[in-house]
Amino acid sequence: MGKAIAIVGASTDRTKYGNKAVRAFRDGGWTVYPVNPKESEIEGLQCYPSVAALPGPVDRVSMYVPARVGMRMLDDIAAARPAEFFLNPGSESPALVEQARTKGLEPVQACSIVNIGLRPDMYPDE
Repeated sequence: MGKAIAIVGASTDRTKYGNKAVRAFRDGGWTVYPVNPKESEIEGLQCYPSVAALPGPVDRVSMYVPARVGMRMLDDIAAARPAEFFLNPGSESPALVEQARTKGLEPVQACSIVNIGLRPDMYPDE
């Protein structure tokens, strides 16, 4: 079985990186859990309202929401105990990084799609 990832800020909008990540990780063989409280399904996958609502453990949490939103999610993310916690460009802030570290997370500030050997531009906007 492949690795599992929670895409926090997953989107139905194919122009958004939160959607491109869902497609990229699915193509990369990962079990993908889209997380967005406003959606029920993204790219044919069941969507979850929070990290706490996920049906199983995750190896990675990849964040695509603004830092102010991410701050409110840190307790749930820390409780999930992912091996990796990615803050994608635009989702990070010094305060979020500091708070994540106090909760035992070690944020990686990088594009998680590139990290698995793919590129966002491989996923068309339509």
